[in-house]
Amino acid sequence: MSQLKRPVRLSARDREELIRWTTTGVHPASSIMRARVLLALDTSVGEPDPKEVIAARLGVSGETLRLVAKRFDETGGDVLATISRKKRALPPVPSPVTGEVEARLIALACSQPPAGHARWSLRLLEKHVQLTEDIPNLDHSTIGRVLKKRNCVRRTP
Repeated sequence: MSQLKRPVRLSARDREELIRWTTTGVHPASSIMRARVLLALDTSVGEPDPKEVIAARLGVSGETLRLVAKRFDETGGDVLATISRKKRALPPVPSPVTGEVEARLIALACSQPPAGHARWSLRLLEKHVQLTEDIPNLDHSTIGRVLKKRNCVRRTP
């Protein structure tokens, strides 16, 4: 009996697809590694080797074997869903710098600096952005990235 809690049973078609995935084409190394793990854990062709032997032969940890088998079980035996990357559960945090914010920031950087200053510095721009109500508070490094991205040069008058 297999020593896995979640035995992996592959159909002949899935097995051929995994072999093709690992031997031909250009695929991410992580998906090739997971495909090799699935092939090694397959119980449909006979009893697989012990986990320690498979892990040593493939150069992965026993935890990787467990996680791949768990993912195979969770996806309902879908081979491609098992070997490919998971979709992100949470969307990425949207950038506070939109096109309108960027335009306002560039307009501010191109305007005359306040009295007592020869030119705009990033920290001075940061202070003025904090005082402006329709622009979200931005760090001086974010302001610098926006200005560098648009190739805006702060020049002395």
